[in-house]
Amino acid sequence: MVESRVSPPVAEPEEVTDQELVDQARAGQPDARNALARRHRQGAFLLALQMLGNRDDAMDVAQDAMLRFFTTLDSFDRERRVQPWLFTIVRNQVRDLWRRRQRRPGDGLVDGEALVGQLVDHSANPEADLRRQQLRERVWRALATLPEAKREIIVLRDFHDLSYNDIAGVLDIPTGTVMSRLHGARKQLKTRLEEGGRHA
Repeated sequence: MVESRVSPPVAEPEEVTDQELVDQARAGQPDARNALARRHRQGAFLLALQMLGNRDDAMDVAQDAMLRFFTTLDSFDRERRVQPWLFTIVRNQVRDLWRRRQRRPGDGLVDGEALVGQLVDHSANPEADLRRQQLRERVWRALATLPEAKREIIVLRDFHDLSYNDIAGVLDIPTGTVMSRLHGARKQLKTRLEEGGRHA
């Protein structure tokens, strides 16, 4: 009797790194692909939503970005982290959408109701939830008035907690430029908040 050969099971996601899951996905293990998708699809969706301000468009972009991520796994640089690599794809997909629709960066961002709903952490204290929601609405409305380059660098650093090096990779700019641009962006955001999120 010939024994059937069975591929070893993929380790639980908590036990392996992204890089190990990428290696397993490259080897054709679907469980590894599913684990990577579970880990990163929400972040991809939120970044797309922060850039587009439209939930349906963000879902489409995030799905397309995840698909492109998996089709480009063979060229993935293991020295990079998965999240910045995926965010680069999301950013490119968003820019492609803007070009197809002849939209300007920032169109549709000022309302941001769908975004605020994603950002609010609900707790057992409705009053605290309301205060957090109001604060985040103020921040997002002010953020939406910034130029694209300043808005996206704040989003990547302060919303997604990317390192300076990771941001430099996503935006394809030197690390020093990331630091100086972030400083200027935060300063301008503070001014916008003091103005009530409106242009002076």
